[in-house]
Amino acid sequence: MTEGDETAVVAPPRHTSPLLRRRGAVAGAGPDAGVAWHYGDPTAEQRALTRGGAVVDQSHLGVVRVAGPDRLTWLHSITSQHLTGLTPRTSTELLVLSPQGHVEHAAGVVDDGEATWLITEGAHAPTLAAWLDRMRFTLRVEVADVTDDWAAIGEPVSAEGVEGEPITWRDPWPHTAPGGTRYGPEDAQHPGLDRPWRLVLVPRAELADAVAAREAAGWPLVGTWASEAVRVEAWRPRLGREVDHRSIPHELDWLRTAVHLVKGCYRGQESVARVHNLGRPPRRLVMLHLDGSGHLLPEPGAEVRELGDLASGGEVGRAVGHVTSVARHHELGPVALAVLKRSTPVDATLVVDCDGGAVAAGQEVVVAGEGVSADRPAARGPLTRGLGQRPSL
Repeated sequence: MTEGDETAVVAPPRHTSPLLRRRGAVAGAGPDAGVAWHYGDPTAEQRALTRGGAVVDQSHLGVVRVAGPDRLTWLHSITSQHLTGLTPRTSTELLVLSPQGHVEHAAGVVDDGEATWLITEGAHAPTLAAWLDRMRFTLRVEVADVTDDWAAIGEPVSAEGVEGEPITWRDPWPHTAPGGTRYGPEDAQHPGLDRPWRLVLVPRAELADAVAAREAAGWPLVGTWASEAVRVEAWRPRLGREVDHRSIPHELDWLRTAVHLVKGCYRGQESVARVHNLGRPPRRLVMLHLDGSGHLLPEPGAEVRELGDLASGGEVGRAVGHVTSVARHHELGPVALAVLKRSTPVDATLVVDCDGGAVAAGQEVVVAGEGVSADRPAARGPLTRGLGQRPSL
């Protein structure tokens, strides 16, 4: 099994959306099981989404609710984000890291003045809630996995919820948040600016009615084929796709929106600071433009190989990483996100393994090959030999 391979047994979805009973609905798979991949015309669906007028069933996502007067200072102390003083209906996101700085959980965050709502992958909600519950100690907080009661709807809208509206999380990507930093392009040059996105929470029993109300206003229902294609185009990392057991936020450019570098101690903070200040991430996220002429499309987990210069005796087919997300974009054609060794040249000739052969892949840099953030502190003196020249993890 290759790194990131999804051929392992996948648990059945916790919930199956009633919208899958729609005529033409094709069920999603992997982390998108339980909702529709598309409803019969994925190209038209994606065009509707990119025009800013569509609704996406995201009811397979998980929802964790944290209540109690100590909730924000407590979450601040154990996660990567600055949350003390978070005002109601202001969206952000957080990571839960291992002591070594590896990503274990990721969640969108919004507070309604009475509770903090965490939106995450459906398969991660029970374990995230259980971990948080173990960390309560004597603090005045209450943690509940409320996925059975609440469902998410995706909208191509860049606006926070307002008083009187349902709980709404606006995706902060790709705007570099206060206390964050970037390993990719400046915000103004980032393709993610063209992807407005928010999630609206509705009672699960009212999901179909909430979607029907949007359809009545002229918004068609579209599947995850469309939402994933625009996510890949935006280089937006996702817990259920880009993250494996070795992932650190630097290699996914996730310090833009999910990590506050100067807020103080939390689990994994020392590793985050060490890589940012002195080291370089071992791997880097890229977007691949795949050759679609042969109609072959890789699966998530497929191996990415570098073709060396045959004339100079270079290696043929050296494995340099793996595909994490694959999409058919209505304008770009077949595209993918992949995690490669940072040492892979940014102009390397790449191929991706597929069932039936391999396809050529053009590399678009997401995380810079040198592995240094935009605001890395300058060295104050000579470094120990090799420090800053090799992966820190």
